[in-house]
Amino acid sequence: MTLSVAQGFEIFLGRLVPLESQRAAAATHRASVEASLRGALDVYLFRETGSFNHGTGVRGHCDVDLLVSIKGQRPGSSDTALAWVKNALAASFPYTPVRISRPAVVIAFAGGDETWEVIPGFVTGRGGQGVSVYDIPGAATGWLDTAPLEHLAYVTEVNSRQNIAGGAKKLARLIKAWKYYNDVPISSFYLEMRAAQYLAGQPSFVPVYDICYLLEHLNRIGLAAMNDPKGAAGRFEACSTTAKKADAVSKLNTGATRARKALDAHWKDEPATAFYYLNLLFGGQFPSR
Repeated sequence: MTLSVAQGFEIFLGRLVPLESQRAAAATHRASVEASLRGALDVYLFRETGSFNHGTGVRGHCDVDLLVSIKGQRPGSSDTALAWVKNALAASFPYTPVRISRPAVVIAFAGGDETWEVIPGFVTGRGGQGVSVYDIPGAATGWLDTAPLEHLAYVTEVNSRQNIAGGAKKLARLIKAWKYYNDVPISSFYLEMRAAQYLAGQPSFVPVYDICYLLEHLNRIGLAAMNDPKGAAGRFEACSTTAKKADAVSKLNTGATRARKALDAHWKDEPATAFYYLNLLFGGQFPSR
């Protein structure tokens, strides 16, 4: 039986969902990671802020993001806070690789198959009533502000709209799959927020249309920084360095071209051609027809 383009996307999206075994493995490490940090730092609380438990992670590529809210005065240098976290984890897990990759400290369990990104944060008073805004290390240096619960709520809000029917998180998975399968150095958080923002203005979610339109939109704006749609924090940058942005823009242009060729073929009722370009778009990982 040959697949339609819609069926191809349905199968592909199913393959992108993390396995339950991966979720279980991550759960077993959370207690030990938290114990390590509590033993070395004065901690308010921990928040899982990333895609792993949020429904937007890609199988084999979704790190567990853990924000550790640290009590006391924020140090002048974000390098200091990152060193605190790195030293605590390295002392507790001497045989596990631990490195700094801004804005987080990365600890790679199981030979890198399970990766945790631990971000030091200091709660600020800038969020107003009921909104927690944190200072976290910047992508290159210094500090930036973030409101993780507000950002997760924004994606969930768009995703739950009746006309979207879960499409915001599916589109986030698709755009992240494009990123990972083509080694594009763009922030996953930026892509997720852009996907939700784009879909918030659409009447429905149709994967072959929306992945094309989103890539073309990002290409048109040149991966411009994004205003926080909730107004709680500052602007979101797509890439951490100028060199990475140049690489990302080049790959984005290629991706948008391939997505457009797939959509044009779909319009012309040429599914074999559409599948060919979708497979190119997703680095050879799209289902065969």
